[in-house]
Amino acid sequence: MALNKAKIFTVTSVSGGVGKTTTVLNLAGIFSSLEKKTLIIDLDLTSSDIAASLNINFENNIYTMFEDINNNSFESLKNYVSSYNNFIDVLPAPKDPRLGRKININTLKTIIYKSSLKYDVILIDTTHVLTDMNLMSLDLSDEILYIVNNDSMNLKSMKTFVSILKNMNKNNYKIILNESINKDKNFYNKYDVKNVIGKSINYTIPSSFYIKNIDKYVVDGKILTLDSKIVKQNRKAINNFKLIAADLIKEGGE
Repeated sequence: MALNKAKIFTVTSVSGGVGKTTTVLNLAGIFSSLEKKTLIIDLDLTSSDIAASLNINFENNIYTMFEDINNNSFESLKNYVSSYNNFIDVLPAPKDPRLGRKININTLKTIIYKSSLKYDVILIDTTHVLTDMNLMSLDLSDEILYIVNNDSMNLKSMKTFVSILKNMNKNNYKIILNESINKDKNFYNKYDVKNVIGKSINYTIPSSFYIKNIDKYVVDGKILTLDSKIVKQNRKAINNFKLIAADLIKEGGE
């Protein structure tokens, strides 16, 4: 009998500062509200932003899992993940970025495979740097989400990367325009954006989702899409996140 395996989605970008990690957390919140058992893998190995954003204290992480797999001492995935709520777990990046550089891509494949047997959804947060590790996460993903904003250099970089993806014969990706990261930067309309990057925008996080007191939610370790006040005041943005989540699950084969 075939094993039920998680749908794997990598969220990435071509430059920093576009709201990639926040988007990962917001999508996790939507999947949680759908009662999908969700694992966030923090593959931004230069920091532990996911755990820090959620106020998660941890000892074990993706590096300790890597070591135990290589030393044949791995016993259970639950020894390495940290729970945020009943439906969201996190496999953190190590606190020391030097340890992250020791993880190899073959063991990463094993880590993701073992995780896929325990969850409905895996969300992988990556850096924007095109490393071997990030390339592996793209190869293992059912769908890739590229976050862009309304910035000339960011869009030009995305145009270049669209060409790279074409050369790699990859078409399992979507582009999300995050208008909320800088709500006053709207030089391009969506038609212009399409012309600049050479591909249509699949989803939009509207400028209305700009949260003025975002620092308060970060300090409290809250996911915006799980906060009742935020949800009530930002129905358009929340519905867009729900649409993204529904499409991902559907395209993943459910």
